[in-house]
Amino acid sequence: MTDQVLPAARWRLPSFGVQVAIGMVAGVALGLIAREAGVAALGEALHTVGGLFVQLLKALVPPLVFTAIVASVAALRELEDAAKLVVRTLLWFAITALIAVSIGLVLGVALEPGVRSGVDAAAAAVPATSGSWLDFLKGLVPVNFLGIGADTVIAEGKAKTSVGFNVLQIIVAAIAIGAAAVRVGDKGEAFLSFNASALAIFRRLLSWVIRLTPIGTAALIGDAIVRYGWGTLGSLGSFALAVYLGLGLVLFVVYPALLAVNGVSPGRFLSRAWPAIQLGFVSRSSIATLPVTQAAAERIGVPPAYAAFAVPLGATTKMDGCAAIYPAVAALFVSQFYGIHLGPAQLVLVALVSVLGSAATAGLTGATVMLTLTLSTLGLPLEGAGLLLAIDPIIDMGRTAVNVAGQIVVPTIVAKRAGILVPDQEPVPA
Repeated sequence: MTDQVLPAARWRLPSFGVQVAIGMVAGVALGLIAREAGVAALGEALHTVGGLFVQLLKALVPPLVFTAIVASVAALRELEDAAKLVVRTLLWFAITALIAVSIGLVLGVALEPGVRSGVDAAAAAVPATSGSWLDFLKGLVPVNFLGIGADTVIAEGKAKTSVGFNVLQIIVAAIAIGAAAVRVGDKGEAFLSFNASALAIFRRLLSWVIRLTPIGTAALIGDAIVRYGWGTLGSLGSFALAVYLGLGLVLFVVYPALLAVNGVSPGRFLSRAWPAIQLGFVSRSSIATLPVTQAAAERIGVPPAYAAFAVPLGATTKMDGCAAIYPAVAALFVSQFYGIHLGPAQLVLVALVSVLGSAATAGLTGATVMLTLTLSTLGLPLEGAGLLLAIDPIIDMGRTAVNVAGQIVVPTIVAKRAGILVPDQEPVPA
């Protein structure tokens, strides 16, 4: 009898979600070491690696969004009731935002964070940027072909120029160009074929960057601990508690309930969406997370043609954390801090601003923009926004995680209700 040679056991990496979780744990450990032991080199390394990872993701956003939406416009011809999908998407954006802002208002009234705050009134200051109802119209018109612009800021006598992009403008330009390519008929087919090839290339690049997510997650969470810690929470602990309680209710109660009611397994949803939610938490940027968010939506079963439209739109206008829960709690905080009573009519106005305001501030970064829009609409002091800036980075982590989750929840529900949800697809080639 001859001895059989058994094949060597093949070592396999854990699932992607587990890798990201390991990255978060490693990031916490490295951040604590750098902060508590005063290892400046480690802290700088975490900051650099995390920044480079976010930079890589952001670099892919303009070409990915543009090519994906052009392809989506072409593919939507093959989807039944495409116009109804758009209307239902916007309707569910509004429904979930209304639920989120209602939770924020209830918590703000019940917990009274402005009354229990120990923040110094001297911290009040008008933010450098503020929201306006005209911003929506301005944001719709592209400044150039891809909505890419440059800003120059004078600091310490030196001019610093940074290049940025407005995703809403990219969406508008891509929809217009895609529609034009479809309408010209055969003459547009060559362009659409080229666009499809470009989209496949950018998706491949994205798959390579996504593989770096566990490393980027470790660096980003470690950098957050080094830079912000939790010491600043002292005087604003009641406010932070109210916001995070609201975020937790939306993420772990409201969203799962809505998914379950519409026939989608909350556990299955979270297992596929969690890496994107985690990345949103540590990166604090819905735009940087956008490629991973769209990949997660497709993996849940949202058709790529619909996901390419709904997720980028959601990244600019669907912000239950930044545009619903946070401004509701923050507006009540400011009113309570200054002793200004808000009656039922004003609370309804807060809800209205939260549902419509995310569109008004689309393309503008930062929850402070949405907060100032809410404060100015209510006639509250804009200086009140400055009271909350000390802990804004810590609050922003939770806000962005909920934003990202909502940007996946709505397309999932709409696709399920339309009967086009296809489970277990793999959107990004490995």
